[in-house]
Amino acid sequence: MALYTHHLPAWKRKEVEEIKADIGKYALTGLVDMYGIPASQLQQIRRNLKGSAKLKMTRNTLMEHAFQETGGNVTALMNFISGHSAIIFTNENPFKLFKKLEKTKTKMAAKAGEKAPEDIVVEKGPTSFRPGPIVGELQQVGIPAAIEAGKVKIRETKTVVRKGEAISAKLADVLSKLDIKPMDVGLILQAAFFEGSVYEPSVLAIDEDMIIGQIALAGQQAFNLSVNAVIPTKETMAPIITRAVREARGLAVEASVYEKDVIDGIIGKAHRESAALQSLVEGS
Repeated sequence: MALYTHHLPAWKRKEVEEIKADIGKYALTGLVDMYGIPASQLQQIRRNLKGSAKLKMTRNTLMEHAFQETGGNVTALMNFISGHSAIIFTNENPFKLFKKLEKTKTKMAAKAGEKAPEDIVVEKGPTSFRPGPIVGELQQVGIPAAIEAGKVKIRETKTVVRKGEAISAKLADVLSKLDIKPMDVGLILQAAFFEGSVYEPSVLAIDEDMIIGQIALAGQQAFNLSVNAVIPTKETMAPIITRAVREARGLAVEASVYEKDVIDGIIGKAHRESAALQSLVEGS
């Protein structure tokens, strides 16, 4: 759908031009979801990003104007704009940006109606609560509680809500009282435009430890294949020669090939066989 920008007021036109200038200035232009971030945390996030990324909050319509006027593949970012989007600019690649934004997240108490990001588990054990209404509140949300030694105790570990399920008002209140903060709050990368392509979070969420483990396994398997198939490389030449020498020596000893490098092995073998034979004679 075409956007008509020539009638924009001066301040809006200035805003659009600033966005367009930053799109040209930075290697990466992205969208982040800022929903639910408290002002104090937002200031901390800005401080953490200072020097490596620029965060710009503006109206969605002005983002759309800027993306469309810039043209090219960057216009695809328009499909990811939501009610709480902001623009982020950086010269880092999208994988590094995604990782950095994940590190800015902090844990917050759950609010009624929010969906659990993971299974929320309440562990069994004593609490700091004295006997009172809290016992009934815990039991109402499915947490078995009892009084023990003058304190409220949770009798068994309980999964109170599964991943993706909505958190009720009563459960949110109980979790807050138990100081359980299940919600990840921070800038959520919605999409990133980098070097002509748009990257979504699903391709940026990489488990680095798993990838490193897979590379190490592949390297070990390639090494073993090279040695066992006798494919010489710089890394496997030494173990291939060592294995060949060992096997050749073993063959020479078994076949009693009288050669100066294996004569000691042949004599040792003969001695062992002689000792074994003597033992059998003496035993009979």
